[in-house]
Amino acid sequence: MTLIDNGIYVTGQRTASPTSLDETYQLLNDCAGMAWIGLYRPDAEQILSIATEFSLHPLAVEDALKGHQRAKLERYGDTLFVVLRPARYLDVEETLEFGEINVFIGPGFVVTVRHAENPDIAGVRRRMEQNPELLALGPEAVLYAVLDEVVDGYAPVIAGLENDIDEIEDQLFGGDPAVSRRIYQLLGEVIDFQRATGPLRGMLEGLLRGADKYSVDVELQRSFRDVLDHVLRVTDRADSFRVLLENALTVHATLVTQQQNDEMRQLSEANLAQAMETRRLSEVGLEQSEDVKKISAWAAILFAPTVVGTIYGMNFDTMPELHWQFGYPLAIAAMGVCGLILHTIFRRRKWL
Repeated sequence: MTLIDNGIYVTGQRTASPTSLDETYQLLNDCAGMAWIGLYRPDAEQILSIATEFSLHPLAVEDALKGHQRAKLERYGDTLFVVLRPARYLDVEETLEFGEINVFIGPGFVVTVRHAENPDIAGVRRRMEQNPELLALGPEAVLYAVLDEVVDGYAPVIAGLENDIDEIEDQLFGGDPAVSRRIYQLLGEVIDFQRATGPLRGMLEGLLRGADKYSVDVELQRSFRDVLDHVLRVTDRADSFRVLLENALTVHATLVTQQQNDEMRQLSEANLAQAMETRRLSEVGLEQSEDVKKISAWAAILFAPTVVGTIYGMNFDTMPELHWQFGYPLAIAAMGVCGLILHTIFRRRKWL
């Protein structure tokens, strides 16, 4: 049943509780009172019935049927259409939940259309019925009470967001890798909260500017100003939260960059050390190669005389020039010439 509560009020006192919209219309025509109709997710037939009875503007009716509207206040002649976005902080999930309330007020009627469980409009009605002097001020008094309830409901949201931001600061400097996702998530919630609360300032200031024109009671104007003061504090806190989170993103990016720079520096130092070690090994290898060249060169130089000497050291009688008187000097000369030639070649090739 979408008709949650329905009452007829005369001078702030509830005189009847109709069970249907048609009965409400009839009783309202019979007395100079005010009807307060409370609906929860009504169907199109109910909204159109109310729109026909109270001459509601088609655009406002369309917005109430569709829902999912931004917070706003629109005046159509003597009728006001107000959209409010109440918010609730869910402790377990650490997230925000947004609702929507549409309020129609006009001469002799108030219609509240609720699209979410929160806030409890029934509680607002009970408090107003306990204060008949305020309720006697008419539909604007009901609008004030609903606004006050919605704005007061933002206080736990502010506290919850503040606690989340404190936790993010600890995560940010504690090196938690999941902090960036949490910052983005919380920043999105704060932006949604700003969208819900930001328009309230202009809405209340507009109500106050038109208060004299529409004969709003002076005490009721003061009540609207009090709500406006609360709204300003809420919006200021929301703005500061957004700045803090944007700064947290900047700090996080700086810390990540610094960490990457440190890792790159450590990697560069490791590469430099590796390069120095490689260079040292190359120098050692080069020195060893030079030593091998020298050893090989001298081995080759010594090898030639050794070959000649070995050949002539064989004990054969028929060797060439074995009994020639110049054979010995020639062998010595051959040894020396071969060694000299090899030495010259190796020097030119810088092996020696």
